[in-house]
Amino acid sequence: MTARSGNAPVFGWDVGGAHVKVSMTTKGALVDVAQWACPLWQGIAHLERVIEYAFERWPSAADASARHAVTMTGEMVDLFADRAEGVRTLARTLAQRLGQRTMFYGGESNWLARSACADGWRKIASANWLATAQWVATRVPHAVLVDIGSTTTDIISIIDGRVAARGTNDAQRLASSELVYQGVVRTPLCGVAQRIAFRGESTGVMNEWFATTADVYRLTGELWDAHDQHPSADNGPKTEAASRARIARMIGRDASDAKPDEWRRFAFAWRHEQLRTLEASLARVSAQHASLNAAPIVGAGCGRFLAEALARQEARGYIEFARLAGVSDTDDERAEWASTCAPSVAVALLASSPLIATTTNLERG
Repeated sequence: MTARSGNAPVFGWDVGGAHVKVSMTTKGALVDVAQWACPLWQGIAHLERVIEYAFERWPSAADASARHAVTMTGEMVDLFADRAEGVRTLARTLAQRLGQRTMFYGGESNWLARSACADGWRKIASANWLATAQWVATRVPHAVLVDIGSTTTDIISIIDGRVAARGTNDAQRLASSELVYQGVVRTPLCGVAQRIAFRGESTGVMNEWFATTADVYRLTGELWDAHDQHPSADNGPKTEAASRARIARMIGRDASDAKPDEWRRFAFAWRHEQLRTLEASLARVSAQHASLNAAPIVGAGCGRFLAEALARQEARGYIEFARLAGVSDTDDERAEWASTCAPSVAVALLASSPLIATTTNLERG
């Protein structure tokens, strides 16, 4: 059985532990994209609520004729005893709500029906990076995909039109530097650096969840408000003044100890430290393949402004994921969301592609 049948809309779902991203395609073209906050660790009811939001936005998503292509990372949240249970629970919940034409991405040329998810959970777990890379590889033969999200960063090699990642799961990808557990919204600042410069002197950093990277990028002016969907570290306001107070706490100070311009420079110091970490990981990944030294960076995720900064630093070309997904440069908002929600766009387009779908098996249990 092929993954393709008819011209019904295809909805791509990327079910994470903190957000759910959904894309709608019709006849292989991206029509719409949306993201909702979903603190899955607090209960499956949050996913149920997001499904309702999706049905409200796209009534056709609830039709029996609609097809749904799913990838996920949410199986790892501590709501579940282990990842296998997470995949089973998420697959069951989604298939029950989305219908029989729901299929789960299990890697290149591999889609699984819900009945095969229990045995095939390792193929499904945290494979969203592979979906994005697989789609990019159909458009750019040599590139490095750098997808910087709210929580994590994926750095994936693409060579000769194939995904050339060393790791196939999170544990392997952490070891290979293809997965970096830093993002531009939810990462605690104590996870970015242990020491940081302030007023020309190096100082230790408090190992407390006083501030997150969202505070940094609010102050640098690079975080789009629509990407700032989770509470701040202290559940306080998401204003520049509140962000200054939170980053000041990281070094044992109050916001009143310095002027706003100093705190903004301090935010750029945090940005520098995070960029340095990502630069080192990019160098390790690129060193595995000599042909990648001059390859362009394909930027995705809500933090792709850092991917673009990496490209400038290394004199590489830079390509927005949204361009590869066929979104016009003049459609700013849809391009923003397409690049931000790259895995959901990728699974929808992969499931819609005649070239890929005609050679794709749908595994059943």
